[in-house]
Amino acid sequence: MYISEKEVEIRYAETDQMGVVYHANYLVWMEIGRTKLIEDLGYTYAQLEADGFLSPVTDLSIQYKAAMKYGQKATVRTWVESHGRLRTTYGYEIIQEDGTISATATSEHVLVKKESFRPVPLKKIDPVWDAKYSEIQRSKD
Repeated sequence: MYISEKEVEIRYAETDQMGVVYHANYLVWMEIGRTKLIEDLGYTYAQLEADGFLSPVTDLSIQYKAAMKYGQKATVRTWVESHGRLRTTYGYEIIQEDGTISATATSEHVLVKKESFRPVPLKKIDPVWDAKYSEIQRSKD
């Protein structure tokens, strides 16, 4: 299983009135982690879109475990949890500098044609990318 890591500096604007990171910012960090994973493997989501495909979220689960605050740095760890014919599930851990896990999450995505939103297997778009996801996924289907 391959795990990508991306450090994120927590900005003041990402905190709420309690002085902790507002919960929705974790979703943004997950997108940053997912993009980094894709780039680590030699691909780009921007090119996928340019080729006429999108990857909408179909399911999301996040568990908040420890608060993060302004001035800290978060590390977003991202991997392919599972990869099937039409669905890819990414796994995430958002970790504090001391190793404390602040959140764990998964997001499920499908690939669709931009103009019709009809699902399309990654294998039909890019068989090499599809094979790489199958190789590095945590859970074998």
